[in-house]
Amino acid sequence: MPPHRASEQDIDRLALGLAACLPALARALERHVDQHYPHPRPSDAQLTLLRYVETHGGTTVREAAEAVRMKPNNVSALVTQLTEQGLLERRQDGADKRIAHLHLTPAARQRVGEVTQLMGDRAARILRAMTDGELDALGSALGSLQSLTEHLHTAR
Repeated sequence: MPPHRASEQDIDRLALGLAACLPALARALERHVDQHYPHPRPSDAQLTLLRYVETHGGTTVREAAEAVRMKPNNVSALVTQLTEQGLLERRQDGADKRIAHLHLTPAARQRVGEVTQLMGDRAARILRAMTDGELDALGSALGSLQSLTEHLHTAR
């Protein structure tokens, strides 16, 4: 563990604050999407999988499950749902017919882009109402929050 000057009490307070604040932030963005998105909003799990496949086209269910920290059977169920909705394609592996590679459909690319844009626009609108000091603090914290996310994903 890296050495730090923060007390255990300060770390506990920060942890509780983040645990309360981050889900509330996500819910506020989701509500905005629910109000302005013309399609049913994909579930968090579906959106996570779609975003992963968007940046890792051709991934397998097993690879995607490992990357997004879900059980392979849950990802397989999501793939089935998203395939039925016309948002994902399964393409059979040329060498091993048991393996399918996942690809977004054009409709999925458009929808993921729309959801991302709606969330980004809402966040930007709120950020514009904040003070320069608040924006500086958030900008400084962004890298640390991304690091926190990675540590949470890799922690056992």
